[in-house]
Amino acid sequence: MIIKPAIKNNICVRVHPIGCRENVKRQIDYVKTKGSFKGPKNVLIIGGSSGYGLASRVTLGFGCNANTINVSFEIEPKRNKTGTAGWWNNIYFQQFAKEEGLKYKDFIGDAFSFEMKQQVIDYIKREYGKIDLLVYSLASNRRTDPVTGETYISSLKSIGKTVDGYSIDINKECLKYEKMEEATPEEIQNTIKVMGGEDWDLWVEALMKEDLLEEGFKTVSYTYLGSPATYDIYHEGTIGKAKNHLEETARALNTTLKEKYNGQALISASKAIVTKASIYIPIFPVYGAILYKLMKEAGTHEGEIEQKYRLFKDMVYGEEPIIDEVGRYRPDNLEQDEALQEKVKEILNKIDNDNLHELSDIKGFVDDFMKINGFNFDTVDYEQDVDMETLNEVELY
Repeated sequence: MIIKPAIKNNICVRVHPIGCRENVKRQIDYVKTKGSFKGPKNVLIIGGSSGYGLASRVTLGFGCNANTINVSFEIEPKRNKTGTAGWWNNIYFQQFAKEEGLKYKDFIGDAFSFEMKQQVIDYIKREYGKIDLLVYSLASNRRTDPVTGETYISSLKSIGKTVDGYSIDINKECLKYEKMEEATPEEIQNTIKVMGGEDWDLWVEALMKEDLLEEGFKTVSYTYLGSPATYDIYHEGTIGKAKNHLEETARALNTTLKEKYNGQALISASKAIVTKASIYIPIFPVYGAILYKLMKEAGTHEGEIEQKYRLFKDMVYGEEPIIDEVGRYRPDNLEQDEALQEKVKEILNKIDNDNLHELSDIKGFVDDFMKINGFNFDTVDYEQDVDMETLNEVELY
């Protein structure tokens, strides 16, 4: 079949397998160009099939020859359905890792469940004995509590007020007006249940119980702080409340891990980029498109792989950590430059459809969105037939 992009409500409902391969390959090539570093040997990544999770896996696998285990929820391609980008990212990561002699494993399913945790635990016991790093990079809009069986759905809403402003229509490359509704107390709590630190804590607890953590074990989870320009929609909204819970979890875990393993639980604040999760946040894409333009002009723009390589090489396992007053690792430091943020704020106040392409890098922002779905790579022939069945035969689980 010839695969063309299909976007509905800013969701790309098709992905291109060959483009996904190119996405993985370019990240690997970047890490190889930058060079190896000393880091962990056995790594578990929860949510390692795309975005920052995939970039973490590539960095650790190809940057320090780590054995990597990924847990992600994916949809397999069937008939005329192309599956998820993460499905193909996993397959091609495996292919490239096999060529390099790296050890890898992918578990496809519900990372929130006790059943999945047990499968991963059994594998670690059998193959490694212990792990020295857990990266928690899970993005989901729903979670079933494994204890109670109750399913919670998160909400992208503001707290205490409604917030309105422009977002981006990916299909038309134009602004569209959106309103973010005020969350109810129940919606706030549900979002914390899905996107907070509860499941991260359950993973660490399960691994500790089975004595699978090495001395000096580290675990890191990702947050996003943004700037005052986005506080209403993120930092001070329902997502922000969930991330506050994530940070509370990190502090509790850090105390336990330090005492038992001389270990650490870290929170790392990431820079604004296009990911499967961030594109759905109302109003945020306009901020991102403006930021792209200004940071590219300043030569400080980073994608996911550049940032995660810097995080692990220089900060988590290096001698150049950037740590704020509450202990967060801050590879988002370039985004937080005060002069830059003043420019972003100024442009946000005057941007409209007449000056959108002049004042923002909407084309670059949309291009990144297409690339995470396997499109817009200049090295891929998108007019060529793709034999989905043959490609899926390389699946190596």
